[in-house]
Amino acid sequence: MKSTNHDVKKVYIVSDSVGETAESVIKAAAIQFKDCEIEVEKFPFVNDLDTINEIIFSAKENNALIAFTLVVPEMKDHLVKSAEENNVEIIDIITPTIHKLTSIFQQEPSYKPGLIHKLDEDYFKRVEAIEFAVKYDDGRDPRGILKADIVLIGVSRTSKTPLSQYLALKRYKVANVPLVPEVDPPEELFKINPDKCFGLRISPEQLNHIRIERLTALGLDSNANYAKINRIKEELDHFENVMNKIGCRVIDVSNRAVEETANRILALVK
Repeated sequence: MKSTNHDVKKVYIVSDSVGETAESVIKAAAIQFKDCEIEVEKFPFVNDLDTINEIIFSAKENNALIAFTLVVPEMKDHLVKSAEENNVEIIDIITPTIHKLTSIFQQEPSYKPGLIHKLDEDYFKRVEAIEFAVKYDDGRDPRGILKADIVLIGVSRTSKTPLSQYLALKRYKVANVPLVPEVDPPEELFKINPDKCFGLRISPEQLNHIRIERLTALGLDSNANYAKINRIKEELDHFENVMNKIGCRVIDVSNRAVEETANRILALVK
């Protein structure tokens, strides 16, 4: 928020967690005031009285307003008392709401800081896993193999990508690696724990059918070598050799939905 008359107010955001709640509320409120500007400084994860004392001293020196979300009563009460003694302006963002909900729910709150971020942790893990699956899809970067929770290995059109995305939604970091006879498998495959690896086996006949349909959908010649049964058998023989060398588990994905394969893998991982 830019000001035209440089009427700037320094605001300290004090929280026993990240401080995003207080910052969002203050910014949303301040934007309603024309030609006024706030300068925000955050003090997250405040969990001791000495830190509060330092913040109060700094706020007094800089004529700063303190907006806080402290749920631990001892921390909050100390800040309020110290601010009053030092004539520091404060805004308690969360306590009035907690008091109201205490009355409505007829129970005492837990007074544990950071719970909302513990709830959000599952969401962020899922997003991180999805981004991981995209980044290390189809063997783009073999370094992902060493970072993955699960590594899927198979020839082309064995549902490696959709399976990776499905497992990512379950918060697993998945890398997938395509195998072709003409290219040596990445050396990282032989460095990781084979229990993390899952080979995706498929029958030659079904793969032949899938590849013909794929070529047709792309407007390409369905008689291409990619879909010929002899070529497919060559690829599958190479796949079996690599699986034996790695020593990992193999799942037959023939006539099996992605969800079925994923559940099978999850059962083995767990």
